[in-house]
Amino acid sequence: MNRRDCNATVLAAAALAYLPFRAGAAEPGSAPVILVVGDSLSAEYGLARGTGWVALLERRLQEGRRTARVVNASVSGDTTAGGRSRLAALLERHRPALVVLELGGNDALRGLPLETTRDNLRAMIRASRDAGARVLLLGMDMPPNYGERYRAQFRAVYTDLAREEKVALVPFFLAGVADGPQAAALFQDDRIHPNERAQPILLDNVWPQLQRLLPRA
Repeated sequence: MNRRDCNATVLAAAALAYLPFRAGAAEPGSAPVILVVGDSLSAEYGLARGTGWVALLERRLQEGRRTARVVNASVSGDTTAGGRSRLAALLERHRPALVVLELGGNDALRGLPLETTRDNLRAMIRASRDAGARVLLLGMDMPPNYGERYRAQFRAVYTDLAREEKVALVPFFLAGVADGPQAAALFQDDRIHPNERAQPILLDNVWPQLQRLLPRA
């Protein structure tokens, strides 16, 4: 990953940022909502509609006859600040039982302070919990060229928050994709965004923690 690729990703976000979100406000007696708040890794950037890991999650829930409904509120190019600014309206609109937070990668690519990322994620965790939702935090990492010290500090943002706020954590959302033996075959040409082949792996990374947090039927 490099800054030039990051800038291309951010510019591409403009076309996707205004796509409508799925579903309306939750109503009493309706299926519990899983709200996914993420960036391009969850917004199907560069993928055919319906092939991203969030769409695969919805399909898995349906096949398993789980009553939860999935709302994908992810925006390509988004940062933790952007997610934080959008979250209150999303919580009010969808009244989720579970919030999945997949943000932070763009903060690091833009060189934003780690403490700012930490504060934004903490605020989102607390706002979701105050709204009555459980929270699943998806951890991220940076490529080796960022240096081991920075990478350790970045990873600690997620592990520390999960411990301090007592929320569920997927330690590395891209496990088996970015660090796998066939990583090159699992990314799009930009070498930033996982391709369609990688999406089931991403879902499998999230699923064990997510299913533990689903409301019981």
